[in-house]
Amino acid sequence: MSTVRLYLFLLVGVLGLVGCGQDRSTSAPAASSADTTKPATASGAADTTDAEARVLVLGNSIAAGSGVSSREAFPARLQQKIDSLRWDVQVQNAGVSGETTAGGLQRIGWVLQRPVDVLVLELGGNDGLRGIDPGVTRKNLRGIIDTTLSTYPEARVLLTGMQVPPNLGQEYARQFRQVYPAVAEAYDRVTLIPFLLNDIAGSDSLMQDDGIHPTAAGHRLIANEIWTDLRPLLEERRPQDPT
Repeated sequence: MSTVRLYLFLLVGVLGLVGCGQDRSTSAPAASSADTTKPATASGAADTTDAEARVLVLGNSIAAGSGVSSREAFPARLQQKIDSLRWDVQVQNAGVSGETTAGGLQRIGWVLQRPVDVLVLELGGNDGLRGIDPGVTRKNLRGIIDTTLSTYPEARVLLTGMQVPPNLGQEYARQFRQVYPAVAEAYDRVTLIPFLLNDIAGSDSLMQDDGIHPTAAGHRLIANEIWTDLRPLLEERRPQDPT
């Protein structure tokens, strides 16, 4: 059995338990315009600076860094890569454990209050594990992207794909797998990362004991995967040296 398939079987069993006890996506209220709390950066500091560019990570418990320190989660790893180049770019981590695409669609207007140059959209896994209609997931993802691009027309989107276990039904798994390419193909400004966990799923050293969340080493590989597509997008937005 391939490591990816093994991961998918473990994922549905464990997240079934998570959904019964720890999943907060249905009860967490959307941020209100009256809420004056400043968004957090990937490093956990308050977002108070006016950076040349801003990367927004909208995701679930993977982006939130469940089971690792905030500095080890992939959004913080992306910030570290950016800082090593001395670029004035800020990564904002808007990951929420248990988040679905419906929750992300509800939150997107709030998290777009500060300018966004690149949206890393890491949502949908919880939809699949709940058996939500893939058509609904597709509609919600498109709603998030449409809201982002209507607010910031020059922004770019990195859409990270997810898969669900075949024991949810081969046809459902197939339909869900097709959601991400279909969404990405509908936009010129969206780049697809086919399966975010492709290089780490099923690995004892790269996944935590729950079989769901990456270890610190796994987050490092996720950051590397995203960085391959993120860096060129940020380079396009770098101020050009006068010639």
